[in-house]
Amino acid sequence: MFSSRLEWGHAANSLAQLLEQRRAAAKPILDLTESNPTAAQFEYPEQQILAALAAPRSLRYEPNPAGMLTARRAVADYYGARVDPGRILLTASTSEGYALAFKLLADPGDEVLVPRPSYPLFEFLAALDSVRVMQYPLVYDCGWRIDLDAVASCVTERTRAIVLVNPNNPTGSFVKKSELMQLIAVCRERQIALVSDEVFSDFALHDDPERVSSFVAVDEVLTFALSGLSKVAGLPQLKLGWLVVGGPADLQREALRRLELIADTYLSVSTPVQFAAAELLGSRHKVQEQIRHRTRKNLEYLRSQIGPSSAWRVLDVEAGWYAIVQAPRIRTEEEWALTLLAEDGVLVQPGFFFDMESEAFLVVSLLTPPEIFQEGVRRILARA
Repeated sequence: MFSSRLEWGHAANSLAQLLEQRRAAAKPILDLTESNPTAAQFEYPEQQILAALAAPRSLRYEPNPAGMLTARRAVADYYGARVDPGRILLTASTSEGYALAFKLLADPGDEVLVPRPSYPLFEFLAALDSVRVMQYPLVYDCGWRIDLDAVASCVTERTRAIVLVNPNNPTGSFVKKSELMQLIAVCRERQIALVSDEVFSDFALHDDPERVSSFVAVDEVLTFALSGLSKVAGLPQLKLGWLVVGGPADLQREALRRLELIADTYLSVSTPVQFAAAELLGSRHKVQEQIRHRTRKNLEYLRSQIGPSSAWRVLDVEAGWYAIVQAPRIRTEEEWALTLLAEDGVLVQPGFFFDMESEAFLVVSLLTPPEIFQEGVRRILARA
């Protein structure tokens, strides 16, 4: 009776079951997985945000498939002189941006290449549009890099796009300029698109002239750069994302024409958030400064607790809100996560949640309030 696209199973995994039991018993939890900035004790410019959303003009509905020009100009201003508002299409979220891109590029059964490890949402988003996900590996060797040979070998006649998360979640690694040139060559030869998820690009932990901070300036192949208020302004509850379309002029125009047709079918972006876009983006600096300060301090603390002779290791991270810790192989990732929660009250994510290929890795959020983060790290390291 129901679509096979929804055959994902409904049983909670062991960690989710244990977490629910602990919450039901009102036992304390040190949550080192916090990814919601509005729940992470940051100070927001509340009056500025609320005033922007309370504007009387928001009571008037002004539908535009690409999004209101004033809002698209605000997004263009965020990028500076690199982006014309005519290249921008507004969405209700980055997830919707993916859905629009998949609808635009792929027929049922077509394929998109996605990174591994990465955020475990791609399979669900692709399945909802009857698109197949093919994974290409990121390789770690004193830093993360794209396995470009694997990317090229994964491309088939049904491949429609290469998806990148830049910087990646959870590895925190940026695409490098040399990697971009090779990806462009593959896409040009095989006539496929690049899709770059850039929601964490404002949260670099250090400078690197070799990294690609955004794909908005790529004009050699059809390109889609995705971002939104959820991470840029730390406002996941105010649903506004966007696609910046790039590439050869003819492909760019046709892609935008078709995207507007798709968006016109849904008209999902709310009027108040579009009117408020300029103020919301303008408010981002205060929140971003707090997030960058905390993520750096938490990472510094984590590294300070794991010395060169430790059985634990912190993998290199360039940006974002997460760190990956390599745990001793005395337990599997699942055993580590379950033991830490059951016996120490510390919640972490096992690496297999993000399709890490080998054992044993734990993913922790650098967004966590410092006192919780530090106590959680102390309990984790006391286990070895």
